Amino acid sequence: MSDPMIEASTTGWIAQHRDLYYSDPEKGHLWDSTFAGGPGPLPTLLLTTTGRKSGNESVMPLLYGKVDGGYAIIASKGGDPKHPGWFHNIKAQGEVKAQVAADVFQANTRVATGAERKAIWDQMVAMYPPFGDYQVKAGDREIPVVVLEPIR
Repeated sequence: MSDPMIEASTTGWIAQHRDLYYSDPEKGHLWDSTFAGGPGPLPTLLLTTTGRKSGNESVMPLLYGKVDGGYAIIASKGGDPKHPGWFHNIKAQGEVKAQVAADVFQANTRVATGAERKAIWDQMVAMYPPFGDYQVKAGDREIPVVVLEPIR
């Protein structure tokens, strides 16, 4: 069962970060991860998906890493045993809108597997160590590593 206070603070953070990103993309691009156990300011992007059931647009700020051909994001949901909604949406639609600082673009999505997944996972855990804790907390659910490949 989820804790409403945690959900409210998470939702509040998401809305605040998204608003900052929209009003000042350069400032919103970096997120101070220290309160969540991270090392300090880390890069974030905005991921826009369309709800596979609702049809509504959803915008999520997410940590990212640069990888060959694009950007990597982690579908951790804080170690929840279920995938985040945005992950289900990208599986259903395949193409998303993303924003990295002031750069807004369409991107194809794919889930990394095998050696590529391991290399990206290790890169992302090195950047934000709580991802490793999230995998332990997620139990049998392997946290997906998603690659966004910009369409230019």
